[in-house]
Amino acid sequence: MTLTTQFYTMIAMIFMGGWLGASLDTYHRFLQRSKRKYIVVFVNDILFWIVQGLLIFYTLLAVNEGELRFYVFVAMLCGYAAYQSLVKTVYVKLLEYMIQTVITVYRFLIRTGELLIVKPIKLLYQLVIVILMGLLNILMVFGHILLKICIMTIKVCFGPIKWIGILIWRILPSGFTKYIENIFYKCAGFLQKVENIKPILLKWWKKIRKS
Repeated sequence: MTLTTQFYTMIAMIFMGGWLGASLDTYHRFLQRSKRKYIVVFVNDILFWIVQGLLIFYTLLAVNEGELRFYVFVAMLCGYAAYQSLVKTVYVKLLEYMIQTVITVYRFLIRTGELLIVKPIKLLYQLVIVILMGLLNILMVFGHILLKICIMTIKVCFGPIKWIGILIWRILPSGFTKYIENIFYKCAGFLQKVENIKPILLKWWKKIRKS
């Protein structure tokens, strides 16, 4: 390995040490361990370190074809220490500012969407409902008026027929009218018996269905 390759390797590993520190702070900020279950934290930790290991190995592979030396760990430790002492405070504040900015923009977009899309749709829906209810009320009023007109027309038209029928009934012989009345009474009695038998038939039908 040439001196140039070793120099590039040290620079890359110092950078990866700083990257590891920033990744840890970012990971802890988004994971929020106190609010997560132990198993979730455990799985996420394993995945995080696997990803970081792959990134470090890929960087090492690109710089010196994957040769692992002692100074590689020293360079990463120096980069991590430099990040902790020089960059961490600024990075954490910048990260928090970016997160709050994204949250603010997201809330603004949600409120804008509600004002420009959701509320107009709700107002349009309410307007359509009001119009339909108004039309329904109008139709009901006209229907009620039309029904009254029809009833009055029927009374006017069939009134003379009713009186003519009453006069004819009075003119008919009393024997014939009594005969007709007896027929009506018998029909009424038969219908009454049918109504009385109906619950019994329903009970039998239910028993037949259950069996």
